[in-house]
Amino acid sequence: MSLSIPFAQRCLAACRNTSRATPLGLFTRHAATATVLKTPPRVEEPQVIQPQLTKEDRTRLGRQRNIGVSAHIDSGKTTLTERILYYTGRIRDIHEVRGRDAVGAKMDHMELEREKGITIQSAATFCDWHGTVPSTGEKKSYAINIIDTPGHVDFTIEVERALRVLDGAILVLCAVAGVQSQTTTVDRQMRRYNVPRISFINKMDRPGANPWRVIQQIRSKLKIPAAAVNVPIGTEDELKGVVDLVRWKAVYNEGEKGSTVVESDEIPADVLPLAKEKRTELIEQLADVDEEMCELFLEEKEPTVAQLEAAIRRSTIALKFSPVFLGSAIKNTAVQPMLDGVCAYLPNPSEADVVAHDTSLPMSASPVPLTPAADAPLVSLAFKLEESRFGQLTYMRVYQGSLRKGAYIFHARTGKKVKVPRLVRMHSNEMEDIDSIGPGEICAIFGVECASGDTFTDGSTSYSMTSMFVPEPVISLAIKPVGQETPNFSRALNRFQREDPTFKVHVDAESKETIISGMGELHLEVYVERMKREYNVECTTGRPRVAYRETLTQKVEFTYTHKKQTGGAGQFARISGFIEPMERDPETGKDVEFENVVMSGNIPNNYIPAIEKGFYDALEKGNLCGSTVTGCRFVLKDGSYHVVDSSELAFRICTVSAFRENYAAARPVILEPIMSVEVIAPAEFQSNVIGGITARRGTIIDSEVRDDEFTVTADVALNDMFGYSSQLRGSTQGKGEFSMEYKMHQPVLPNHQKELEEAYRKTRPQKK
Repeated sequence: MSLSIPFAQRCLAACRNTSRATPLGLFTRHAATATVLKTPPRVEEPQVIQPQLTKEDRTRLGRQRNIGVSAHIDSGKTTLTERILYYTGRIRDIHEVRGRDAVGAKMDHMELEREKGITIQSAATFCDWHGTVPSTGEKKSYAINIIDTPGHVDFTIEVERALRVLDGAILVLCAVAGVQSQTTTVDRQMRRYNVPRISFINKMDRPGANPWRVIQQIRSKLKIPAAAVNVPIGTEDELKGVVDLVRWKAVYNEGEKGSTVVESDEIPADVLPLAKEKRTELIEQLADVDEEMCELFLEEKEPTVAQLEAAIRRSTIALKFSPVFLGSAIKNTAVQPMLDGVCAYLPNPSEADVVAHDTSLPMSASPVPLTPAADAPLVSLAFKLEESRFGQLTYMRVYQGSLRKGAYIFHARTGKKVKVPRLVRMHSNEMEDIDSIGPGEICAIFGVECASGDTFTDGSTSYSMTSMFVPEPVISLAIKPVGQETPNFSRALNRFQREDPTFKVHVDAESKETIISGMGELHLEVYVERMKREYNVECTTGRPRVAYRETLTQKVEFTYTHKKQTGGAGQFARISGFIEPMERDPETGKDVEFENVVMSGNIPNNYIPAIEKGFYDALEKGNLCGSTVTGCRFVLKDGSYHVVDSSELAFRICTVSAFRENYAAARPVILEPIMSVEVIAPAEFQSNVIGGITARRGTIIDSEVRDDEFTVTADVALNDMFGYSSQLRGSTQGKGEFSMEYKMHQPVLPNHQKELEEAYRKTRPQKK
């Protein structure tokens, strides 16, 4: 086999350059050394053979949809889910959310949810839908798994873990209020897990409904191209149906509770101009995000129904576009066309990109894509835990392989082998026993001890999946039982901690009080109420404690020596370096860092981890108010050690003491959580509401008046928000409502910092 001439010339030139740059003896010695040492070749990652989808897999997965229903509080998620279950035949009758008929919505099965009229826990169900394929008009059956999620920011972990395991979502918006604060949070969560969404503008029957303003808000506030695929026939009380812009048909809901869908090729004359305008707008929006539609648009060709459907599906799955459906769940209008849209435009499990990490490879190894084949090795994720009367119920999403009753599965984190004693499919709080479940499905199992976010396999792979993002608690409450403490008190707290990763419990080392922490006042109030109802433990709570933080404002150099001499070997450690403020990394969220730049070997490498541990120990409690220190970088530059007296403990104590001694010189400040508060109230109470926020040191960010109500968005310190709900009710005759979510930490006012420091100083033991 002869080399090509250019390649041979390049090799020859490379050899000449090498021999010219390197002395011959040195070149020979290196070659000889390499021969003697026989350096092993670089280990490459093993080639992973991906399982292939069979024809049966493709047919089954093509008709499978896993969706979540998410929105701002009181947008109508549970009402919409109730209609979906009714139209798909899962429930026999429709019941309202607040349970006025003593039944309540199917997905709100907790007594507390029906009393308050809000969703507290996400609930899973499944149904079958005979959907219309837009391009052909034929009917196809689909199997849909649905998770109805809470809208209140206090229960945001329920939305977080639902979106972690779902392939698509319905983003519900109010036709009057539009994009609200929690809508933005839900949008951020969908982006975090790359979940495609269709949007459903609900409450089209309300006075002041303006879907075109809401679509504009989706584009401007949520930064995603969107266009209506429906146009309403009639407005407000006169809402009769919608015009399907893709299939160009008028769709009406008739019969009892809108269960009969009547389609007509004749578009009402008064809606026709608007329908034509919005169809053109739909094509223009798609032309901006889809190449095929762009070409048709530039050539001024009218797309066919099949081309339009394919473009919407491609763009939606690629997270470039969101088709917008309009309707009213409470008036049983246009829910079925939205269900057709779920089946037509959202991905099936084989179209979602799912990856896992192979724990047998280093962390830097590239993730392994998973294939939802029934014969592949099992990989499943436990995303939610719930205590039931039969024991711990673990909700699972099967990504690859099949899960069977009586089979053995392996816990990826602990390696423990467990048997699946019972396998069920959930319909809210009802269960249906099954023998096996395939990939892309959601089920629940009993009798498996694990934590939320754990991976289970069949033992033939070492795959592990990433867990969900868990936000930090922002509010704390001192809690104690009325009367004598019973075992039920700790049993309830342990159960709630296991079920909800955002609910934290600890005992304060100084006050010996039990402190519960969570995402807001309502979050903690619900758990205190559940302890009373479910465990018969009545509790009293103290004023909520805010999660303050401390941080540095300037750089400080230090050199510190720790010496302690006893009868035998003493303790000796010396370190020098500096501490400085650090900005939060927007990608990782880290705002504390330890950096080792010791070059000369003055500190042995085996002591460096102890110094790092000492630094993180020192961060746990600051000197100002005893809160965690954040926004700090510790750089270790030099030091010295003693052959006999130095130890890991000595260097750890030395680091803690060095940090605390130099902490005051770095001019630390106390930070408090700032909340983004959104208040909605009738327009006549605008001055009362703004006055109330200003009195609480709030900064008005935005206000909007529309028709007879107004919305104001403000940044207010959490410490000033306690008791606001009762004040708002009083100043708006009970008509105002508000929601808040954590935004950031900011320095407190100097006089407030002085008060906090003084209060903390009194709690500390006095030096003799």
